[in-house]
Amino acid sequence: MKTIIYPVTIALVICISAFTVVNAISWKIADGYFIKFTSNDPSGAFTSLKGDVVFDENDLAASKFDVKVAAESINTGNGMKNSKAKSAQYFDVQTYPEIKFTSTKISKKGDKYEAKGNLVMHGVTKETTIPFSFSKTTGGGMFTGSFDVNRNDFKIGEPGGHTSDVLKIDLSVPVTQ
Repeated sequence: MKTIIYPVTIALVICISAFTVVNAISWKIADGYFIKFTSNDPSGAFTSLKGDVVFDENDLAASKFDVKVAAESINTGNGMKNSKAKSAQYFDVQTYPEIKFTSTKISKKGDKYEAKGNLVMHGVTKETTIPFSFSKTTGGGMFTGSFDVNRNDFKIGEPGGHTSDVLKIDLSVPVTQ
């Protein structure tokens, strides 16, 4: 009887361990984040960021970003520019209230990472790669990154004119567990 129990027990342990799910770490976006955009004109920031951040340096396959920025939170430091940016001429925040990024793959490139995914802005979805760094801090971590966005790819405003076509986006997002 013992000769049957041991192989059955070992087989059960192997089967159970095969279905064990490794959970990546879920992070909460903490206060103190920034999403800045710079160009010749305009420059400013978005002040509202929410979403789900699942990231584990040791399990990138289970890691995922699903974040949203309220388009109406744009702040250029100039009330008239803010109104124009929120209008139908540019972001049309009444029709398109959110800017969203959902990752499809996170990979490591040297000592940094890349989040490849879909950026949805102004009703247009574009595959985008966001390079970023992650550093652990006391009680949490910090994501930082920079990338360029061409507003014409998202049909925001008219091409050319006084408004820069390419905006540099700088992110700094503190997180806690």
